[in-house]
Amino acid sequence: MTAILEAPAAAPIQQPVRADRRWLGLFAILAADLLNLLDSTVGTIAAPAIRADLGGSTSTLQWIAAGYTLAMAVGLLVGGRLGDMYGRKRMMMIGVVGFLAASFLCGVSFSPEMLLAARVLQGAFGAVMVPQSFGLMRELFGADVGKAFALLGPVIGLATVLGPVVAGLLVDADLFGTGWRMIFLINVPLGAFALAVGSRVLPSSEPAARGQRLDVRGAVLAAAGMFLLVFPLTQGHELGWPAWTLVLLAASVPTLGVFAWTQHRQAQIGAAVLIRLTVFAKRSYSSGVGFVLAFFGVITGFSLAVGLFLQLGLGYSPLRASLTMAPWAVGAFVGSALSSMLMTKLGRHILHIGLGFMALGLTGLFFTFDGSLLAPLAVFGFGMGMIFVPLFDIIVGDLGDDEVGSASGVLTSVQQLGASLGIAVLGTVFFSEAGPAAGVPEFVGAARVVALIALALTAVTFALGFLLPKKARQ
Repeated sequence: MTAILEAPAAAPIQQPVRADRRWLGLFAILAADLLNLLDSTVGTIAAPAIRADLGGSTSTLQWIAAGYTLAMAVGLLVGGRLGDMYGRKRMMMIGVVGFLAASFLCGVSFSPEMLLAARVLQGAFGAVMVPQSFGLMRELFGADVGKAFALLGPVIGLATVLGPVVAGLLVDADLFGTGWRMIFLINVPLGAFALAVGSRVLPSSEPAARGQRLDVRGAVLAAAGMFLLVFPLTQGHELGWPAWTLVLLAASVPTLGVFAWTQHRQAQIGAAVLIRLTVFAKRSYSSGVGFVLAFFGVITGFSLAVGLFLQLGLGYSPLRASLTMAPWAVGAFVGSALSSMLMTKLGRHILHIGLGFMALGLTGLFFTFDGSLLAPLAVFGFGMGMIFVPLFDIIVGDLGDDEVGSASGVLTSVQQLGASLGIAVLGTVFFSEAGPAAGVPEFVGAARVVALIALALTAVTFALGFLLPKKARQ
């Protein structure tokens, strides 16, 4: 479950375009964002059907989701910067075209390797497409931008609710004999609308950073460090943890350290950087980074584990599995709506309330994996939804106006990295505990172990929450 949570970078409010065109432009932006929202969740439901058709190992099920989020994590470090350098409209259109091409390749894939490569391309182009949304919305609406943001939240919530359900419906419907492939091919009409309308009505403003350089070396180092971290965690169990997987895992630490050092050195000499490391000097922000890693690791990794448990363990069809998980998404939608009304009054307390509901839901799931999951999934989703809306605004609450844009972009990238780590770690634990010839009791046991780990990580985020700013940034 991936949400668009990046706060808009601080920028001067511009004069809006004509009223009769700005809403059409907003619908084009929302269509582009929906591409990312839907494709970040489909792997949870469709992965077993994909593996049954194309083959592959248990790690293939994890990489279908992790490949996308890992590419997003790296790409988001540069996606917003590309919009500043070459124009937001241009980069969004390039992102949409690339995303559609990658979606088509996913839909016609004939091997697991081809599908995973296409998923990585999807994530990379999604990282180019998504960061342009907020800037374009500001350019479209000017001082009325609040009206656009008011519509964005419900659209995100609706996509969260419908994404897994639509995926299950499409897989089971087997339209034109396409089976799971339609979950990717359905992107074509949605993306075509975003491309056709967006190219005509979105504003083409002068790039704010035309002629400036992109920190390519930093992007390569960040990509290498994240890959060295996620790859052995995903593949290690299946390969029996050979020595080279441990070497790769250990190598991720100095690689990410070199990345941080180069960012610091380049900032000192006034060169282009991907991350402003000064924001990490504030304890509230660095604690927020840890909170985001743990929180999104829990919700994404646990979502994958539950989807696999329902289909591989209990033998549910994709549609039945998606409908079983629907209360989770409905709870998240309700929790998001409630938190948007209470975040100003409650501040960071709303995060602890949400985490309390998540812990309650996880405890209920631990005892009901061999029974009805509907109520505890709804409670877990409700708590998760309460955190979605205020989280980033609270984390950047103590930062200066000149730091918010960069800090929010880093948090969005960390969100995707946390999702990748959650998929890698909790997915690996799930398959390790279930064993190669698992029956229902073994899958129930594996799900309970994953729930305990998720509960422990929820406790970690609860503790980190006390280090965050008390109030959300307005």
